[in-house]
Amino acid sequence: MSGDQKDNTSAVRPLVDADESYWSALLDEGEFSGGGQGMYEPGWDAFGAPTALHSDFASNQTSDQDWTLAQHTYDNDETVELNVTGYNRGGLLVAWNSLRGFVPASQLVDFPVDIDEMTRRDMLATRVNQQLRLRIIELDSATNRLILSERAAQVQPGQRASILGTLHAGTNVDGVVTNLCDFGAFVDLGGVEGLIHISELSWGRVAHPRDILQSGQKVKVYIMTVDAEEERIALSLKRLQPDPWASVDQRYKVGQLVEGTVTNVVDFGAFACIEQGLEGLIHISELAEGQFLHPRAVVQENIRVTARILNIDGPNRRLGLSLRGVQQANGNGIVAPTE
Repeated sequence: MSGDQKDNTSAVRPLVDADESYWSALLDEGEFSGGGQGMYEPGWDAFGAPTALHSDFASNQTSDQDWTLAQHTYDNDETVELNVTGYNRGGLLVAWNSLRGFVPASQLVDFPVDIDEMTRRDMLATRVNQQLRLRIIELDSATNRLILSERAAQVQPGQRASILGTLHAGTNVDGVVTNLCDFGAFVDLGGVEGLIHISELSWGRVAHPRDILQSGQKVKVYIMTVDAEEERIALSLKRLQPDPWASVDQRYKVGQLVEGTVTNVVDFGAFACIEQGLEGLIHISELAEGQFLHPRAVVQENIRVTARILNIDGPNRRLGLSLRGVQQANGNGIVAPTE
């Protein structure tokens, strides 16, 4: 897109197809540090930006000339080399003339994911006073917002646009997992990155993306949407497999006995997985005969149970299960704990 087509005061070009909650999660990972020294904890707005800044940061007077230069750099897909002036749990603070920018840790090259908080901070601290080659991925002078990426700077200018032209929604593509975050996995598609949100990793319950993928792993992914103008790509892993709910009423019948694993116990009952991506609810009234204070008095997570199907509602992704009938028939619905 040419410079005259962009708003000169605001531009947003995240690397992934994510709604603002995804992008907020990418940025909202810690407190900003000011001037390369000290830590402080501001509030955060809906976009992950600080609402209350350290006085040293807030008092910084940015110049229109520097914002114009940043806009030109962004419009022309150029890279810059900037000095790291500070760090926080979420990433690095960099200085560009009168401007201050933020580099999320997830956008750093070769930065480990599965490390404890202290190690993470120590590793980020070692980057202070280093020079990083970066590319702007979000720019908004009205809010003093400047977000940069080291990973995005690894490709040549114009290469991403060329690659984006070959990507189409509804097709499959090979990629490499570059980073795992609480909210999903980033996948390099050969010079541009897409995001597999955690909800698109599996038809089943996923506690963390690392349970499904590993950094550096080669994967085939399904392209959900491509926004070439904003360079946003939404990917899915689970859509490469059939949705188990689409044919649940063809494979199971009301009254059928099934085995499953209890995945969650709540006040009103327990959820049991009878196959990957297919969970049913055992309402508290269907757990056992007699009186008990809480469902945990009857079942716990990770135990195997035999249950009877009470109802099936594929379109609304609901499956009703019961242990009571099974206990009456077999004497005990609980089979054994899983390993």
